[in-house]
Amino acid sequence: MAIESVVHKVGLLGGGVIGGGWAARFALNGIDVQIFDPDPQAQRKLDDVLANARRAVRKLVMPALPPEGTVTFVATPELAATGTDFVQESAPERLELKVELLRRASTAAGADVVIASSTSGLLPSRLQAEMNHPNRLVVGHPFNPVYLLPLVEVCGGSQTSEAALDRAGVIYESLGMRALRITKEIDGFVADRLLEALWREALWLVNDGVATVSEIDDAIRFGAGLRWSFMGTFLTYRIAGGESGMRHFMEQFGPALQWPWSKLTDVPELTDELVDRLVAQSDDQANGATIRELEALRDDCLIAVIQGLRTVGYGAGEVLDRYEQQLFDRTEIDSAAIDIAQPIRIYERSVPTEWVDYNGHMNDSRYLQLSSEAGDRFLRFIGMDGAYLASQRSFFTVESHVHYIAQCRAGDRLYVTVQLLAHDSKRLRFMTIMCRGDDDTVVASAEHMMLHIDTSIDRVSATDPVIIAKLDEIAVFHRALEPPKQTGHGLGPLP
Repeated sequence: MAIESVVHKVGLLGGGVIGGGWAARFALNGIDVQIFDPDPQAQRKLDDVLANARRAVRKLVMPALPPEGTVTFVATPELAATGTDFVQESAPERLELKVELLRRASTAAGADVVIASSTSGLLPSRLQAEMNHPNRLVVGHPFNPVYLLPLVEVCGGSQTSEAALDRAGVIYESLGMRALRITKEIDGFVADRLLEALWREALWLVNDGVATVSEIDDAIRFGAGLRWSFMGTFLTYRIAGGESGMRHFMEQFGPALQWPWSKLTDVPELTDELVDRLVAQSDDQANGATIRELEALRDDCLIAVIQGLRTVGYGAGEVLDRYEQQLFDRTEIDSAAIDIAQPIRIYERSVPTEWVDYNGHMNDSRYLQLSSEAGDRFLRFIGMDGAYLASQRSFFTVESHVHYIAQCRAGDRLYVTVQLLAHDSKRLRFMTIMCRGDDDTVVASAEHMMLHIDTSIDRVSATDPVIIAKLDEIAVFHRALEPPKQTGHGLGPLP
């Protein structure tokens, strides 16, 4: 289904944690918002939420966001719904309060305007009971932070029309969300029922002194939580069943559900009918992919998640960062085998398939990555090891200039040489030459200017004398070498 044009004005009932998140989601999509919230601090709180949302969403998406919609506070639910294309209620989880707000809003909103509730568990059939045109009431249950997490559960009540459910789904997806249609009305819907099961067991573990809250969170965020972010539960367990898939997993681990591992031991009987249903639905979900293909997809997704976390230095990303520092320190460079009288051949690698773009050639950005990796190896060669970085000192690149000379394809074996061009106590300038290993063809060059930084104060500082001595030793030979012809094209002539 093609996504319709986004709505132009929405009414929000409630501006707390969830309502404020909705306000940000709509406004940052260029939609005007009029909001009712009796809290005298609502405007201040929403301003703070909007500030965080602007920062986060601009980091999330590459294209420029549309001009931001206006956010206006109004005095009544009726005013919030007047003249809108859509209404979203996010009041506290009290049935009588929500019913009254929805009733009042429904008297002012146009008869064809869909009205949604953010309730996390109340049945829509109860919520729509006193509304005008109750057929347009849907549940649109989001997750915090609403402006970032894409999931919204969409569920109708006994009087809800299919048209209202379809319209809500279209609106939510136009906001960059994943509208999950819940076809059977049930308390707590789907996601919160799963969350509550985990939450109950977590509380028991703390209550019984088995684990602390920190230990429980670590058990999730360093393990299964990473897999849940892209494969959920059933597809993960299908892989765990090996080549025989879900049926083998159920045969092997299904009986364990009767063991008293957790407080939640009331489980459905694993009848042949239930197992067959699970297997059939799992087959449909896999959509023909083999276990090995699913394993490769899982691994690629895990890499993306963990590397993404590394960019903020948190959770599994912090563990990866620490591990890479250990690997850097373990990588021994045989200084005796390196001839510093010539451009230093210090790094080799093959071109992986993910480096190749739609033309079948190595993507432009990968040449710079290759040069950067060689530069890191050179920095370790001159003494910038893990201990040096831990002392809050490092070289930061301030300018680079790449020359693209020849094409590379997947599987090509490349090597990189480094030629020192200039240095002093605070600056380092060098050239990398990237070559094919089979015929020494030069495929690219990159010239880099670096500054030595004290990272504790984020200021330029003097390089350690031990590193300067190593650079001086190399410079004796490299000053006698002919500078590569690309030198100075981007950074200006040598001093």
